[in-house]
This record gives sequence, structure tokens and C-alpha cells, in this order.
Amino acid sequence: MDNRDEIIQIQTDLIGQLIINRNLKSVASDLWGPTTPTLPKKPDEAPKKAKANDKTPSPAAQAAPAGNEPAAEEETPPENIEDLKKELNELIGLEGVKQEVNNLINTVTIYKLRREYDLKTVDMSLHMVFTGNPGTGKTMIARLMSRIYKSLGMLSKGHLVEVDRSGLVAGYVGQTATKTSGVIEKALGGVLFIDEAYALNSKSENDFGQEAIDTLLKAMEDHREDLVVIVAGYDMLMEQFIHSNPGLESRFNRYLHFDDYTPEEMMGILDLQLKKGQYVLTDQARVDVADYIQAANTSSIAFGNGRGVRNIFERLLVAQANRLAQCKDVTRDDLMAITEADVAAARAADEKIQAAEKARQALIQSTEETLAELQRLAKNVPVKLETDAAQEEAED
Repeated sequence: MDNRDEIIQIQTDLIGQLIINRNLKSVASDLWGPTTPTLPKKPDEAPKKAKANDKTPSPAAQAAPAGNEPAAEEETPPENIEDLKKELNELIGLEGVKQEVNNLINTVTIYKLRREYDLKTVDMSLHMVFTGNPGTGKTMIARLMSRIYKSLGMLSKGHLVEVDRSGLVAGYVGQTATKTSGVIEKALGGVLFIDEAYALNSKSENDFGQEAIDTLLKAMEDHREDLVVIVAGYDMLMEQFIHSNPGLESRFNRYLHFDDYTPEEMMGILDLQLKKGQYVLTDQARVDVADYIQAANTSSIAFGNGRGVRNIFERLLVAQANRLAQCKDVTRDDLMAITEADVAAARAADEKIQAAEKARQALIQSTEETLAELQRLAKNVPVKLETDAAQEEAED
């Protein structure tokens, strides 16, 4: 064995020993749990004797509750309902949603008063269906609703847990119910917000979305006093989803439709983001960016409403950063100003992205058409060969 082989053998033995040690440590950890090595005390670190009149608890005693009980999570007090209504009414657009939410607040308020006076009350479901295109504020309103419900005393925590199909459905039999139950457990005391909920209602034989729906419906019944579920998605698809199951129809009877933002409202959203970030549009930039939003909003679904405005805002910041990076002396005003050059650069970058996306979609469509044609030809070829063979046999 030459020197090279000896070195390789030594390295192999060393690696093997490290793996063995690591595996032994893993086995010990699995059996006994993780262990923390005890560091030796220094000679001069003798424990201090507590004074007779010293009643201050040690840090460990302060951290651990009496009786070895786990420390309770600190809950924030309910917010003032008038402050929440003011926050709602100050939002840009969403006029129909604001009216429905205010109606719901009044209904819940009177419902609670009737119960306090021992008057009869009609069963009221707080679960809701949000319909509308992406970027119209559905998640924002769901988060606000969780706080409103807590303020009204209908929920104990008032937090929001947001999921989609992937957060509820597993890939194997029996796992979806466990996965969905875990999400529901996290949402207890608050709002469970399921975006694109119609994706749960798949017609595939090997799909477990129905298992998630069944688990969800049971939880809504078992925890109806401290759990609100809000499902959201496109109008028509959500209608089909709710009416596909009698259990869903009986539990979801409140619909909030989110209209698309107008160009003026989207400009207002951009102004809020600029103000929050300490940016200012020049006069010409304001004209150009309004035209930019108008042009980009040719399709509300593709543009994404408020989401599209946020994308434009981020592109403006990138364009400004690229411009200022070339300057030697940058002032505070320069750092705040968004110019027409920034708008033009952002729009050019956006158009380049859109062109690339159109090319990708065209390639996908062309590939699908080619595959469909090949499948058609593959079906016809055997039939043609059999016909030719029969004809030749008949001629003979």
C-alpha cells in the first residue's frame, strides 16, 4: 500500500469513527432526551448563602410558576370597538365591506344585550365567506374581524391563523384529519382563514380534501363558541364550493364581496405606502405613475389590485436605488424623491417581465397543443394499419 492509499484509509477510518460516535449520541438522545453537559465550577465560585431576611426569589423561582405549572400566555386586553370601527372606516375603498362589517358589529352587540336581559335570541353564525379577486384586502379584513370579535367578547384570543389547501391536506390516508386538527387547535380562540378554499373540493379519487372538510365541519360544531372560520376565493368558485356540501351551506351564510379597487383608490394606496416609507413623488412622476397603474390594471386578476400596487411601489424603490447608486453626492431630499426617470425604469422592467411571462405561456400552450396532436395521431395510427392489412388480405 503506497502513501496515497494509507492516507485514504486513515481518512476513511476517521470518518467511520465520527459517524459511529454521532449515531451513539443520537441513540442516547432518543432514549434519554437531550443532555446538557455540566461545567465544572471554578474554585472561587462557591454558592452564596442566602441572608436570613432576604425574601427575594431566585431567578429560577421567578420564572417558574408555583406547583410546576407552565406559565400562561400573556393575553392582550380587548381593544375598544369604536377604535376598531374607526380603523375600518379609514381604509381606502371597500365601501360595501365596511357597511357589512358595521352591520355585523351592531347585530352582535344587540345579540349580546338580549342575552344579558334573558331575552330570546336567534342562532347566529359568525363564519363568513369572502369573495373577490386577489389583492382586494380579504386577509386584511379577516385579521381585523378577529380583533373585532374579541372586542365584542365573541372570541377569547382574537388572533388569525391563515392557511390554504396545502396547510390542511396531507398525501396519505389518515394524515389529513390529524393535520387539519392541528391547524384548528392553533386557531381556537381566534379566526381560521382559509384562502382559495374551493381547492379542498377536488373530484379526484385519491384526493383527501373531503377529509379536511369533514374535520373542519366537526370542529366548527364542537368549538362554535370560540372559533370563527372564514373561507375566501373567487366568486363563482366559492359559490360552487359552498353549495357542494350541505354542511358548508348550513354553517356559512354570511357573504362579503370585495370589489376591485378603482385606479384612484389604487393611487391612494400607493400614496399611503409612499408616506409610510418617507418617499415623495415629483409632480411629473405622479402623472406618470397614475398612467402606469391605469395601464397595468387592464386585467384585475392579473394585476392583483392592492398587491399590484405594492409590486409597483417596490419596483419604484429599485429603480430609485439604481439611479442614486450612480450619483456621487446624495442628499436627504434625493433619498426621498421618486422621479419620472424612476417611474420609466420601473415600467420598463415591468413590461420586460410581462413579455417574458407571455412568452412562457405561449410556449406552454404550444407544447400542450403538440402533445394533444401527438396523442390524436397515436390513436389513429393502429386503426389505419389494421385497415391497410385487411384491405391487402381482401385483395389477395
